[in-house]
Amino acid sequence: MAGLTFMSDIYSFFATAPRGVASVLADELRALDAEVALKEQPGGVIFESDLAFAYRVCLWSRTASRVLLKLDDFYAPDAEALYHGVQAINWFRHLNCEQSLAVDVTLSQSRIDHSHFAALKVKDAIVDQMRDDEGRRPSVDTQRPDLRLHVYIRRDQATVYLDLSGETLHRRGYRQDGAAAPLKENLAAALLLRAGWPAVAENGGCLLDPMCGSGTLAIEAAQIALNRAPGLQRDYWGFAGWRGHQPDAWQALCDEAKASSKEAGSLRIEAYDIDGKALAAARDNIAAAGLDDVITLRRQAVAELTAPADCAAGLVMVNPPYGERLGEGDALVELYQTFGARLREQFVGWQAAVFTGNPELAKQLGIRSQRKHKFFNGALECLLLRFDITPEWFMNPRRLPPAATELSESAQMLANRLRKNIKQLAKWAQREAIDCYRVYDADIPEYALAIDLYQGDDGQRWLHVQEYEAPRQIAEEDARRRLREALAVIPDVMQVETDKLFLKVRKRQKGKAQYEKVGAERQFHQVRENGCRFWVNFSDYLDTGLFLDHRITRGMLAELAQGRDFLNLFAYTGSGTVYAAHGGARSTTTVDMSRTYLDWAQRNMGLNGFKGPRHQFVQADCLRWLEQAQGERQRYGLIFLDPPTFSTSKRMQDKMDVQQDHVRMIRHASQLLTADGVLVFSNNFRKFRLDTEALSELEIEDISRKTIPQDFARNDKIHRCWLIRRPPSAVWRTAAVKTKQT
Repeated sequence: MAGLTFMSDIYSFFATAPRGVASVLADELRALDAEVALKEQPGGVIFESDLAFAYRVCLWSRTASRVLLKLDDFYAPDAEALYHGVQAINWFRHLNCEQSLAVDVTLSQSRIDHSHFAALKVKDAIVDQMRDDEGRRPSVDTQRPDLRLHVYIRRDQATVYLDLSGETLHRRGYRQDGAAAPLKENLAAALLLRAGWPAVAENGGCLLDPMCGSGTLAIEAAQIALNRAPGLQRDYWGFAGWRGHQPDAWQALCDEAKASSKEAGSLRIEAYDIDGKALAAARDNIAAAGLDDVITLRRQAVAELTAPADCAAGLVMVNPPYGERLGEGDALVELYQTFGARLREQFVGWQAAVFTGNPELAKQLGIRSQRKHKFFNGALECLLLRFDITPEWFMNPRRLPPAATELSESAQMLANRLRKNIKQLAKWAQREAIDCYRVYDADIPEYALAIDLYQGDDGQRWLHVQEYEAPRQIAEEDARRRLREALAVIPDVMQVETDKLFLKVRKRQKGKAQYEKVGAERQFHQVRENGCRFWVNFSDYLDTGLFLDHRITRGMLAELAQGRDFLNLFAYTGSGTVYAAHGGARSTTTVDMSRTYLDWAQRNMGLNGFKGPRHQFVQADCLRWLEQAQGERQRYGLIFLDPPTFSTSKRMQDKMDVQQDHVRMIRHASQLLTADGVLVFSNNFRKFRLDTEALSELEIEDISRKTIPQDFARNDKIHRCWLIRRPPSAVWRTAAVKTKQT
């Protein structure tokens, strides 16, 4: 069988890293072995080495996220090719039937268009191989499997990796708790390395973090200065259950790492914060890392900041607030100004590094930065600003940019509009028992956002914020500034924690792009609508799985479904099917081309107690399925046809354009109606025109205005909707033709 050959001493690996960190990781790997062959990529570093060096990277890399061992690559234009390519690998070399596995798939420009379905095919290929040979199969464990696999499919070329790290390497093993929005450990380490902390520490300099939060920067700085391997405290590794694991080589590296750790000596690291809760978390984390004797922790305001008397020089490293909450504007300007003043007065001769998502605020420090490095803290673009604290770099106070007011006038307008909207809509939502609704839809042109509020049964609240792509004439910096202002306003007005706000950028999309994955957190939450329950996902897709503008349309499906056989075409996550079943449909058939969305639809149905043979789920190209169904006897009393504007998936026989193809779709669907059946046709193409002349044999009623909910009233073109029936004469003509043919 194909795949990894253990006779070879050199393998190919991919060390992944957070956005913006790849260059730091490449420097790290060169420091571990100057001779290693490596290639920097946007998402990490490819390198070739023996297994011992890959173990060394797992143990010592402070900035990598994962270390992946390449097993094989092959052409995989479809699911069957993927299945057979994976089966060509001898999996008995990697695990046995009593062990567990997990599979993650990432897709890019692939004809296989849904990662969950691809992951199932990979898993099936592995377990089928082992079951066919031994009659037994490994189990699946998504949390801590014996073997975790990552499959990347780009332009139909699949690469299969074994995850040596098992779980992301930023989990060092010392974090006990975290203050709000802590830095991940590997990002903190990358910032320290880029800020020059190793050289400062080597020269006997101190590190001071005056806004330490849960202590991540201080802990990572201590680990670096003491030459402590960041992986020594971890209790789980992906290679531990791998049959190719070399435990003696690993143990030798761990022993070497323990022996190379330095004594604290005169190392001085101080961490301050004004927040008692953050300090408590930092204290627990520092103790768990075994650094109580290295890091001095103290409750202190920035205004009281002074250089330690016994530190001649060092590095002030800080990740200050960016301005994430309404009302922080003036306070943060004052904070940055105070911090800058203390640096200029107390720390001449030191270096400073400020990591911020709001570079405008950093100008209030009154010191010109010498170097800037772009990083990302999650989805937020940030800058690491580096300063030499010497008078020649101090700015003339008269030339400091004017202090910003708490919020710009337009941002205040946004806050006021949100308050007005929520006041009006909250009463309506409570009266109508609606838990999920739109609270803002580009009401103010400067803030082109759509904001949806989702509420769970347990009282949790989430915000799904979509930023419409700015016109080309809007400067990028202006667009970013307005977004920062909006993100300062929204959580506070809506009384939702910032970590429960999910931001997407909505561009003009064609085809399947509107359903592409944008993340891989796989976190689903339950919400309720009109007595039905649904799984929604805020992070992984452009949409959440529940189109809120179709709320009335779904209710209409429930009213029409009683005692009827229901067909849902282009079903997405099956919310229409759930409503139809809830309304008393005799049977349901749910058709979609995506395995991922069909599985999601089945989970939604199961969540509402609808299971069994009366409810069918069909994976198919809806256009072809409609054509093939013309010769079948099955008829439906209610059909919901809600196609996307375009579809260009290569799994479809032809491209689909709703404007060009709607006559054919409607005609084929209407032929599947019972004599008294109803077809509900909808789409969200703003420029759509229904060709009533070409469909003159049908009774068509435009109900678009009736199906626009109150929370979408500002945007009455969000979708179009029609009720379509076959008049009795048309039914009679069809029956007569069939009789004549018989």
